[in-house]
Amino acid sequence: MSKKFVQLLILNLTLTEIVLSGNVLIWPTDCSHWLNIKIIIEELIQRNHSVTILTSSETLLINSSPDFPVKFEEIPVSYKTRNLDSLIEHMIMLWINHRPTPFTMWTFYKELGKLLDTFFQINIQICDGVLNNPSLMARLQNGGFDVLVADPVTICGDLVALKLGIPFMYTLRFSPASTVERNCGKIPAPVSYVPAALSELTDQMTFGERVKNTLSYSLQDYIFQSYWGEWNSYYSKVLGRPTTLCETMGKAEIWLIRTYWDFEFPRPYLPNFEFVGGLHCKPAKPLPKEMEDFVQSSGEDGVVAFSLGSMVKNLTEEKANLIASALAQIPQKVLWRYQGKKPATLGANTRIFDWLPQNDLLGHPKTKAFITHGGTNGIYEAIYHGIPMVGIPMFADQPDNIAHMRAKGAAVEVNFNTMTSADLLSALRTVINDPSYKENAMRLSRIHHDQPIKPLDRAVFWIEFVMRHKGAKHLRPASHDLTWFQYHSLDVIGFLLACATTVIFMVTKCCMFSFKKIGKTGKKKKRE
Repeated sequence: MSKKFVQLLILNLTLTEIVLSGNVLIWPTDCSHWLNIKIIIEELIQRNHSVTILTSSETLLINSSPDFPVKFEEIPVSYKTRNLDSLIEHMIMLWINHRPTPFTMWTFYKELGKLLDTFFQINIQICDGVLNNPSLMARLQNGGFDVLVADPVTICGDLVALKLGIPFMYTLRFSPASTVERNCGKIPAPVSYVPAALSELTDQMTFGERVKNTLSYSLQDYIFQSYWGEWNSYYSKVLGRPTTLCETMGKAEIWLIRTYWDFEFPRPYLPNFEFVGGLHCKPAKPLPKEMEDFVQSSGEDGVVAFSLGSMVKNLTEEKANLIASALAQIPQKVLWRYQGKKPATLGANTRIFDWLPQNDLLGHPKTKAFITHGGTNGIYEAIYHGIPMVGIPMFADQPDNIAHMRAKGAAVEVNFNTMTSADLLSALRTVINDPSYKENAMRLSRIHHDQPIKPLDRAVFWIEFVMRHKGAKHLRPASHDLTWFQYHSLDVIGFLLACATTVIFMVTKCCMFSFKKIGKTGKKKKRE
């Protein structure tokens, strides 16, 4: 009996592993987005899932390696990596030259629309490289995939999923234009207190800021009409029927949003939107010996970590010297991730590194502050470890991210375009010496850690949920099945107005008829 019991137990365990092992197709976006989804992939592999990554032949950070046990399906494209570098450079310059203010909003969104046209030309090559590639599509059809996980910044993952007949889901911070979440995901967005993406506003708005917020939403919808129009035509052609990008994106089973309420302002969301912010964060590991020795040499003053991210590799000589001069005037030691020419004003307290183990450094007990460009990944590592920030946002969601941290009392912002050494020095001294910034950073950290399930576990749970149930249709709101005028009840309002108008018209006619009849009767009596 004992032997049979053991055999049955082994058989059950084997069958359980087979049932729990799924086949996942990943449609990623490059750069910092890849760093985030890579963590999900690693966890899926740990849970015995098979993962295939569908990516273009030209990438910046996405690459295969022997210690990364996934299958890569390469999409042939004609553009080169230098085209991606150029696109990022143009994006940075757009924010530097036209950072959106009430006076530059129109110019900013118009230029952003032009930039998206360039992105469309690159993105369309990726789409065609899959959908018009019979051999690749045949391999994917035979892959037996259970779900496709896509980053919607690179468009077309949903189309691939529909062609393969499998459910799909998204992982994102927010889209290039928040029209996707509002119009395609059907997220309610009252303009009175929900700040538009890229607006740098908070949920506490003055009258003037509410005007700016309303204009931001309107300009986004207007500027991106042509961009979405191009995709609408492409999607209709591929699917062989009239459709739109939004209609297709609205079929997503789950939207994994890479933030949480330690970062977000309270606002309405839907049941198929899940928050997984900080899923990449983890306890700090020991630093490399050379770095640890430098950190320990700081004594009680501690250290400052400084990184402008992987996309900003160089600064102008003037800007680098300005920054180095400010850093030289603080008692803390500074670890600066920088690959440009060594600044002439670099102080003895500052050491330059090509790369920093950022999470481990932020988790070190001697770290007092973090100078950051405001990328979501870096901000979440600072929140996780309770480190106050000096924000020098550059482009994309970075100004918005720093605006969130500033509103929550965990950061001071410095304008990259106009900052002086005195500005940066003042900001550093403020976050290091004013205890409220550390207290607020620790408060956000406590909120982040006080969750019933870890963000990474939550993300993987919903991927596995979609695989187990072949989707999550029960969480999808009925608003996806309504036209825009039905969604806003314009048809009902029109009907009720028509009814009210008819009633008023009939009552008026009856009254006029009665008055006329009374008038005639009165005249008749007078004559008599």
